[in-house]
Amino acid sequence: MARTLHQELQKIPGTEDVRIAQVLDHPALRLDVDRQQAAQLSVSFRDVAGNLLTSLSSSSLVSPNYWVNPQNGVNYIVAVQTPITRMASVDDLMSTSVTPSIAAPPAAPQFGPVDNTATYLGGIARLRPTQDAASVNHYTVQQVLDVQASVHGRDLGGAASDIQKVIDRLKLPEGTRIHVRGQSEVMRASFLSFGLGLIVAVILVYFLLMVLFQSLLDPLIIMVAVPGAFVGIAWMLALTGTTLNVESFMGAIMAVGIAVSNSILLVSFANEARAENEQLTAFQAALEAGRTRLRPVLMTALAMVLGMLPMALGLGEGGEETAPLGRAVIGGLGFATLVTLFVVPVAYTMLRQKPPTAHELDKRFAEESRHE
Repeated sequence: MARTLHQELQKIPGTEDVRIAQVLDHPALRLDVDRQQAAQLSVSFRDVAGNLLTSLSSSSLVSPNYWVNPQNGVNYIVAVQTPITRMASVDDLMSTSVTPSIAAPPAAPQFGPVDNTATYLGGIARLRPTQDAASVNHYTVQQVLDVQASVHGRDLGGAASDIQKVIDRLKLPEGTRIHVRGQSEVMRASFLSFGLGLIVAVILVYFLLMVLFQSLLDPLIIMVAVPGAFVGIAWMLALTGTTLNVESFMGAIMAVGIAVSNSILLVSFANEARAENEQLTAFQAALEAGRTRLRPVLMTALAMVLGMLPMALGLGEGGEETAPLGRAVIGGLGFATLVTLFVVPVAYTMLRQKPPTAHELDKRFAEESRHE
């Protein structure tokens, strides 16, 4: 499955250096023991493995032995191992002696000691070249294979989406799973946290405006500018070929904040105008607010756009990293300003037919405070 995924990832545009981290075709030697011949000599597979392990890696792995120094009381490992100089070729390996752990029963009564001499490995086994994994990696006990790839000349999100589509098409055996990790995983976590943060920020701003205006309707009218900011951000990122990343998310939050503040100026002035002159209709108050607050709104938006323009152009060393933030702010604030000046007054005229009551509450609280 790792090799299949490796081949499929190479076909995805923008992926480079696709490789399997683990070496699966490392040259190896496979020892095949002749069962029948080994049984005739009373040699088991465990005997072969134990003798080879002792010869190649010392007896400390099979039967550890310690010697205590009577002078200092320190334990020292006493190990037996074939010298490296005597294990330099295949012939040296096949001449390794294999001693059975249990002596073979004599076929007939014999006089004298039983011959329990060692058997050479070459007499009961054959060695053949093969390929095997150079290392076996585990993650939470389970064996894993890492298929790695780099992205060049393309956004990380698009490449990760295509990789996920390839994974979804694969028919995995039972008990096998594929997890996409690395920078794409960090990117998704960042997007999720920024998205939740943006939603929470909008909700908190709405509650704050609700307390400020003593109304559920006025904050809703003010929030009409927020979708306009999102539309402007999307258009600007699409026109400039900029991806949606952490920097552009930060710019979106900044643009939303300024758009809401400009919308507050408009709605607040319209309410104040209707409170001073009860004869004004909602349309007249919105028109008067747009005419009076036009200059402050344009100055705020223009100052922010001009301040972000060098950043949006990506000037200077490393400017391409922060360019998405400036582009998001310029696009979101530019479109949100138009929404604030044209759409918010229309929403105010349609929804705010009744005169505002926040000033009446303020008067009542002031009178109660004077009586106390």
